[in-house]
Amino acid sequence: MNRVFLFLITNIVVVATLGLFLNIVLPAFGIVTGNTTTLLIFCAVFGVGGSFISLYMSKSMALRSVGGQVIETPRNSAEHWVFNTVSRLSRQANLPMPQVALYQSDDINAFATGASKDNSLVAISTGLLGHMNQDEAEAVLAHEISHIANGDMVTMALIQGVLNTFVMFFARIVAGIVDNAMRGNNNNGQGMGFLARMAVTFVAEIVFGVFASIIAMWFSRQREYRADAGAGNLVGNHKMIAALQRLSTSQPSQLEGQLTAFGIIGKPSSLFASHPSIEDRIARLQQPR
Repeated sequence: MNRVFLFLITNIVVVATLGLFLNIVLPAFGIVTGNTTTLLIFCAVFGVGGSFISLYMSKSMALRSVGGQVIETPRNSAEHWVFNTVSRLSRQANLPMPQVALYQSDDINAFATGASKDNSLVAISTGLLGHMNQDEAEAVLAHEISHIANGDMVTMALIQGVLNTFVMFFARIVAGIVDNAMRGNNNNGQGMGFLARMAVTFVAEIVFGVFASIIAMWFSRQREYRADAGAGNLVGNHKMIAALQRLSTSQPSQLEGQLTAFGIIGKPSSLFASHPSIEDRIARLQQPR
């Protein structure tokens, strides 16, 4: 399945599920769409809260998703190298040592996730170790360490939470407008029933969710540029450029769902792309500072 489509569907399902719960909770508290301040507060609690719950579950979910094994005690030369390299780069970036994991995949990829700088994970595929030399792999790890140093996971969770808030909020405003319009058009003054109102809300959430995803992916692309620059500062631009050039010859990312946005490579450039094109990333690194 196309992973951009899967990413969009995942976010829409999350928002729709929270929205369905709001449709049940709000009437129970006697809250109507016209009470916009209270509605916005409820949407913020569910929108931002749901996003940060996902963030705090991100490490365990990511490991299960890729079948990753955390390196507690390195067992071979490859694990020793990965563990020691992450340790050294973390010290250079003034970060606590993150958990380090390997996962079996022909995909040339790596990702970082976690709720905070003190609770983070760097995972790297066996395919990356098999197809990159040590300088290139070091640059990829430096890129992931830079994501942690920049607080990108928290930033993306906050952005997604704010976007979720407004998707749920404006979807209910639209449903309220449609309901009021139907009341005015009916001689008996009745608006939509509960199920019809839910259907309108759900459709509005899908539409607003698509626009929200465009905004979230724009932030994600800027985040990738910053992580590339951070890797350049840690190991040198030439190594990061070499790693990107190697990635340009690899197959598309095999990471699924929301992990797509956290990998070293993403999809071809578009409004819904989590990553800029490899060419644009290399051009940024080649610009004089």
